[in-house]
Amino acid sequence: MGTSAPEPRWLDEAQQRSWRALVIGTTLLMDRLDDDLRRGFNISLTEYEILVRLSERPGRNMRMAQLADALAHSRSRVTHTVDRMQKAGYVVRGTTPEDGRGIVATMTDKGFELLQEAAPLHVEGVRSYLVDVADPADFGALGRAMDAVTDQLIAGHPEMELR
Repeated sequence: MGTSAPEPRWLDEAQQRSWRALVIGTTLLMDRLDDDLRRGFNISLTEYEILVRLSERPGRNMRMAQLADALAHSRSRVTHTVDRMQKAGYVVRGTTPEDGRGIVATMTDKGFELLQEAAPLHVEGVRSYLVDVADPADFGALGRAMDAVTDQLIAGHPEMELR
């Protein structure tokens, strides 16, 4: 008959506890940050992240495909989110000046003003829910661990521009 699959490398008890803590902690943290932004400014965490990414670029614009890669979201999800943001007046879309084929999202002044207003709430949430709760060495280790995970997972996808 066929060859049997190798035995999985099961997590030990400590690894299982850490894994579950990461899953539930990440879920709760992202939900809380999203809730804060929705209550305070009627935007989602994803919309906020799009504004942040655009604000960091010259001309406050970015190709839609690059934006999706930078957020590690599907292109269709980013397209739907940018549609909502365009209707609200936070971004506009157009074609690239270089070749006219790519679609570019550009942050409007209204979007930049919203980002400036929402950023203090978001940063305070990140600080109070995570940074101030974790030991500084643990927080640094978490960042290094997640950088390693990111590097390993995008190794097969060099087109992704996450940083």
